[in-house]
Amino acid sequence: MKNIFVLLLLLPVIYLRAQGPPITTGTPVMLGLAGSGIRTFGKFISKENASIYVHPFGIPYNISPKFQVGGIVPFKWITPKGSETSGGLADMVLFAKYQLYKRDGKAKTFRILGQVKQGIPTGGTASSPKIGSGHFQTYAGIVVGKISSKVGLYADVGYNFIPGPAADHFIYNFSVSVPLLPQIYPQKQLNVLLECNGNYIISPEIHTIFISPGLQFIPGRRILFETSVQLPVLQQNVLSNQTNYTFLLGTRFLFN
Repeated sequence: MKNIFVLLLLLPVIYLRAQGPPITTGTPVMLGLAGSGIRTFGKFISKENASIYVHPFGIPYNISPKFQVGGIVPFKWITPKGSETSGGLADMVLFAKYQLYKRDGKAKTFRILGQVKQGIPTGGTASSPKIGSGHFQTYAGIVVGKISSKVGLYADVGYNFIPGPAADHFIYNFSVSVPLLPQIYPQKQLNVLLECNGNYIISPEIHTIFISPGLQFIPGRRILFETSVQLPVLQQNVLSNQTNYTFLLGTRFLFN
C-alpha cells in the first residue's frame, strides 16, 4: 500500500521524465523544484567540403518553478578537405525560459513557455576557417508541448536577430516522442523520436529542412542517454558545402 501511495504521488513526475525531453527540439518542461542539471553531447557534421565536430556543455538552473536560466559553452573543430583542423571555444550562449501556460490532467500535460537566448561572440575569428561568428545574436521564441504517457508532441519556433551585415534566421523544430516500454517505477524507459528541424535565412534566401530520427534511453530518474541522426530533406539555394548528414550522441544528468 505504501508503494502504491508513493507511485500516485510521483506519477506526474514519472511520466514526464519517462517521456524524456526531445533531442533537437525545445521542451516546455522545467527541471522541477530547485532543479539544476547538465547536458552535453558530441555532434559530428559531414559536409561536402569539410567535417565539423561540436561539443557543447549546457547548464540550466531553475530560479523558480516557472523561471529557468542557464548557459551553453560550446567547443568546435572544423576540418576542411585537404586542410588542417581549426578548433577551440565557439560562441557562448546565455538563455532564459519562462512558463506562460500549464494545464495538467491525468497522465498528461499541455505547456507553453517563452524563451530568449543571447549569443556572445567568444569564438575565434582570426583562424581560417573561423570558429566563431563574430556577431552578437539574439533569439526569441516559444516552445509548446502536449505530453502524455503514450506520446509527446513538441514544437518550438523563433526568430534569430543578428545585427550588422549578417542575415537573420527564422528557426522552427517539431518532435514526436513515443515510449516503447510500459510506465514503471523505478523508472526505466526507451523512447523513439522523429523530429524535423528547419532554418530559413531571410537574405540571401536560404531554406534548409532536416528530418531527425532519434533514440533515448532513460535508466533512472537522474540520467538519460540519447542519439540522433539528421538527414537533409531540403537545402534550397545552398550553392556550396551542403550538409550530407549529422550524427549526435549525448547525455543529460539531473542534480536535484
